[in-house]
Amino acid sequence: MSIPMCYETQFFGFTPQTCIFRLYVSFQDYLFDLLLVVENVILKKLEKCPSSRISRLDVRESTKKYWTFIRERFEHLFRKMETCFLKVILNVPRNVLLKEDKIHAEYSYSKEKFDTLQSEVNALQGQYKAEVCATQALLAELEEQKVVQAELGKILTWFDGMDKICREHGNTDLSESFVFMVQTSKNLQGTMREIDEKYQKLKFDVTCKKAV
Repeated sequence: MSIPMCYETQFFGFTPQTCIFRLYVSFQDYLFDLLLVVENVILKKLEKCPSSRISRLDVRESTKKYWTFIRERFEHLFRKMETCFLKVILNVPRNVLLKEDKIHAEYSYSKEKFDTLQSEVNALQGQYKAEVCATQALLAELEEQKVVQAELGKILTWFDGMDKICREHGNTDLSESFVFMVQTSKNLQGTMREIDEKYQKLKFDVTCKKAV
């Protein structure tokens, strides 16, 4: 069972086992093609010797036997080469880090540090939410202040109009004008009460006369 070499795969961009397998197939195909070339050379030599007792079938059988012998030796040597490749040539030492992994070595942290950072993140999130709520409340209050400011503007405009009217009527003191207006309003209210009382009395007298 082959050991997975994940970091080596990440480092080289291919799996070392795949590389070894391709080398194995390439060498095996090369040996097989080489034996066929040798076989063809032997057959051509036999054609020049008609008296030879060696047939083409004998040559093919000899080629197969030699191929079996060579393949056994090749596989034995290749297993040693595979071990060398996987443990030495295609093996990434533990002290070698990929560029994207160096940050983990520089900023390594334990579970306790992670829990602490997580708590700080949660606290910051809570603080952020509180600040968002406070900002929304301030914005709502600002809108209310804009409404009040608009109403105050209307009142100031009204006061300016009243001051203009007072000046046009020869009264330059706005406070005195208000005192005068309040007194006039009280006098008008008194007059309205007297008129109402007289009206009620007159209405009562008329009703009594009709009854008689």
